[in-house]
Amino acid sequence: MLIGMTETPEKSLSESPERPNRHEGDDSADMERDTIALPSHVAGSGTLDRLVETARDYARQAASENTLKAYAKDWAQFARWCRMRGVHPLPSSSQLIGLYIADLAAPGGKAPSQSASRPLSVSSIERRLSGLAWGYAQRGDRLDRKDRHIASVLAGIRRKHARPPVQKEAILPEDLRDMLATLPHDLRGLRDRAMLLIGFAGGLRRSEIVSLDHGKDDTPDSGGWAEILDDGALLTLRGKTGWREVEIARGSSDQTCPVHALTQWLHYARIDFGPIFVAVSRNGLKATGARLSDKHVARLIKQTVEDAGLRPELSKAERLALFSGHSLRAGLASSAEVDERYVQKQLGHASAEMTRRYQRRRDRFRVNLTKAAGL
Repeated sequence: MLIGMTETPEKSLSESPERPNRHEGDDSADMERDTIALPSHVAGSGTLDRLVETARDYARQAASENTLKAYAKDWAQFARWCRMRGVHPLPSSSQLIGLYIADLAAPGGKAPSQSASRPLSVSSIERRLSGLAWGYAQRGDRLDRKDRHIASVLAGIRRKHARPPVQKEAILPEDLRDMLATLPHDLRGLRDRAMLLIGFAGGLRRSEIVSLDHGKDDTPDSGGWAEILDDGALLTLRGKTGWREVEIARGSSDQTCPVHALTQWLHYARIDFGPIFVAVSRNGLKATGARLSDKHVARLIKQTVEDAGLRPELSKAERLALFSGHSLRAGLASSAEVDERYVQKQLGHASAEMTRRYQRRRDRFRVNLTKAAGL
């Protein structure tokens, strides 16, 4: 059994905020004042000062909160790396960045198998570069990722260390039914059943599930809202690619119908305003107003996968590492026998190629192109 299926998840040590350091200079308020302010030749006034604050508010919305936190952490780690080697991160130096990413791929100049530190994957190194580009931009500087000192080193890292992406296992309909059967028939069980079914049928990201509100503009941190209609539920979501509508039709039976599950949860939890998926009191008798974290979805999936005994041939650690929040999206993409464009629209993908990455079935070679070609 997993430990930590609590209603109010705590931050892990790895998620603790970076301690401010005077050498790192990553105070977000200072950066906002430096990057968004009145020109030096313009005199301040009440109206202009208010517009500056408005512009700063819009700037903060340019990227998601999680992305900004990740970028800030990337910069803090780079600044610490520089400080330990007696150099300063400013101004930007492509030669220094090239050395930095080389150290990320082979810490201490040693092969990954010989290094005491864990080398980063190619995708993690590329994400670090994105964070550094953001960090330099906030400080009025520029990082040229196409500079040969960076591009050539990164190309070599890709060639030597790149591996196929590790994909999470898709939760197929039969898996989902087994997982639902493990949930209790109480208020908490009603909520978790609705989360799993809505997440699967909508092909939602875990952050999109928990960000749903009952109505439009119910809360400032809303990521969308749900409307219950005669034929199903219409979700209006703010995702990575902008706003989109997700249609979730009613299922063939109440036991597996996502709309019925959502309706039951809203009714018995007495939710008619604010966040839809909230914590339940310790005695399990009433819903609180506290919106659940997206980490709850990941823990819920891992817990029900373990309780349902999926993939028994694997060890517990391997099984839990194989499933995550993306398993619901991959499950819908892999099991829906419809035109690919409908799946692409439901998942909110900009390209069909991205949708195909989610389509992974266990019954490979379902379509035999060899025989279809006449061989």
